Amino acid sequence: MGRLLYLTEDQQKPSGAQLVTLADLEKFRVTLMIDIKMMLEGHLDKPVKRWLKSYEVKKLLNISGGTLQTLRNNGKLPYTRIGGLIYYDASEIEQILAKSKRAS
Repeated sequence: MGRLLYLTEDQQKPSGAQLVTLADLEKFRVTLMIDIKMMLEGHLDKPVKRWLKSYEVKKLLNISGGTLQTLRNNGKLPYTRIGGLIYYDASEIEQILAKSKRAS
């Protein structure tokens, strides 16, 4: 494997063992930052999902199906049943989490 050498601004030609210049790294950094910004802006444009299914709530709260069932049964987690599917209002879950928040 070749060694990684860096060129100073006044050096124009890399040696045979050089893989990347500082200018190359800077161009890569700028391109990467632009790409990340574009990806984040794309996600911010999407509307927030209001109704969550059980598997989404379990994943969001990192809980098991049994725990989710217990929260429903105890009335701690409001839900809506339509046919055989159960939906949870995302804003209500956020409110419950905010109320349960403890200072460290």
